[in-house]
Amino acid sequence: MKNRISENDLMKALADFILKIGQVDRRWIFLLLAIVVFIPILIPIGMPIRATVTTKVVYDAIESLPPNSKVLVSVEYSPSTKPENHPMTISVLRHLFKNDHKVFVTCLWPDGQFMAQDALKQVADEEFGKVYGEDYVFLGFRPGNEAVVKGIVSNIRKLYTVDVYQTKIDEIPLMEGVNKFSDFAFLFSASAGYPGTIEWVQYAADPTGIPMSSGVTSIQVNEVMPYVQSGQIIGVLAGMPGAAEYEALLGQKGSATSGMDAQSIAHLVIVLFIILGNAAFFIERQRSRKY
Repeated sequence: MKNRISENDLMKALADFILKIGQVDRRWIFLLLAIVVFIPILIPIGMPIRATVTTKVVYDAIESLPPNSKVLVSVEYSPSTKPENHPMTISVLRHLFKNDHKVFVTCLWPDGQFMAQDALKQVADEEFGKVYGEDYVFLGFRPGNEAVVKGIVSNIRKLYTVDVYQTKIDEIPLMEGVNKFSDFAFLFSASAGYPGTIEWVQYAADPTGIPMSSGVTSIQVNEVMPYVQSGQIIGVLAGMPGAAEYEALLGQKGSATSGMDAQSIAHLVIVLFIILGNAAFFIERQRSRKY
């Protein structure tokens, strides 16, 4: 009997607690959500991340490039999609410089030039201490959308007479022997839309047979996936999850890992409050029927 009473008391106390949770001012819930989102951004927790096949394929393609390969990285996104696209660019640059490949950076979007400049400063200059003109070249933005892609395919020196710093292409040591798209061993496109990945496939990779991979925003994945399934694109980094998976494969946590930590924990908290809120509703309704 005592055990029965203690069990009843325990259940009543639990029900009372759930009811109190159900009556919490929503502003406290918003504050809790803000805290659980903010902390992982400052201090990445590093929740378990399993790389998808499409991400692993991108990693393997870059990892298998011959030493000192010339790789073209195209940056076509703006600050609005920076949380998704920028970690991809940074991770791919880290991978390329870690394996001592030669990197050439171009931009199909005007804002992409600022994004690329930020990524190169962080990775090439600060992390790896690479020498400009010998280890990498920043060609920058040219207007024209797919016409720029066609120009790079046919004669890159006609399109780019100077780099982003107004240095003549002929005076840059790394540009020696680079005249057209087929002189590159690989292309990676970090894209948020038009012009971007699809234009690179249609006007560069397909006609020349040069392999390419891409990193796109989550909303663009369905548009790009048919090209991945057909083998025209070697894998794809799909939004922030894809960027976080690539960081995990490299063994270096970044903003994508922090973002996924924050997102995952926030989702858990939201689900928890939904469960408690519904439990409080049913308990209150059951008690009102008794009385």
